[in-house]
Amino acid sequence: MTAVTSRIVKYLPLLILAMMWEAAVRTGIISKLMMPPLSEVLVSWWDLASSGELVTQGLASLKRMGSGLGLAVLLGTSAGVLMAWYKPVRMLVNPVVQMFYPMPKSALIPVMILWFGLGDMSKVILIFLGCLLPIVVSSYNGARGVDQHLIWSARSLGATEFKVLRQVVLPGAMPEILAGLRTALAVSFVLLVSSEFLISKDGLGYLISGFGDGGIYEAMFACIITVVAMGFIADRVFQIFMRRMLSWRE
Repeated sequence: MTAVTSRIVKYLPLLILAMMWEAAVRTGIISKLMMPPLSEVLVSWWDLASSGELVTQGLASLKRMGSGLGLAVLLGTSAGVLMAWYKPVRMLVNPVVQMFYPMPKSALIPVMILWFGLGDMSKVILIFLGCLLPIVVSSYNGARGVDQHLIWSARSLGATEFKVLRQVVLPGAMPEILAGLRTALAVSFVLLVSSEFLISKDGLGYLISGFGDGGIYEAMFACIITVVAMGFIADRVFQIFMRRMLSWRE
């Protein structure tokens, strides 16, 4: 099987799903009031893209998501590794992580409104908090799971604690860290859209909510498809990044 054929087979279910969507609406199995035909959704998507509104609102959403996720990656990775490496840090941070990890992060939306208002800061902080804990936990588990023999060997060769941490622990924990980052990436899209539903004046979530309230369902589904496509592309790109970062394991 060639590479092209393999990719076609891989994404064939998406094509079948699209055809079923169009056929179900056209034949009346699903009412147009509930779901417009895919062909009309694609026309609406093209209109929004051509007008530049989809690009403008998408960039606004990505800016918020990137800010919150980037901050979570920086602080979450550091906190998780330091928790595994230093007992005082673990004793200080671990109870907080255990308390807040199970809580639905969307429940913080009213708090974000109260504390930070309706501007970008409330969305960025919400995404940051939602993505932080998965990254902390994965970084902690990865650092704790590093083979102790490697650490002992590095110390016996005269490596300082910082060098052991940077050259042994971080590379050894990288698979778990990257897995946590991938989870956080998915969470960031969920929190982005849900927060823009309620506390935003622009962005893709705001468009979805506005078109839905106005009964413009073709445009609403066009925006939903855009968010799905963005999430899909981001995940594929991150998987490529993961494979390159972990190429040493091959």
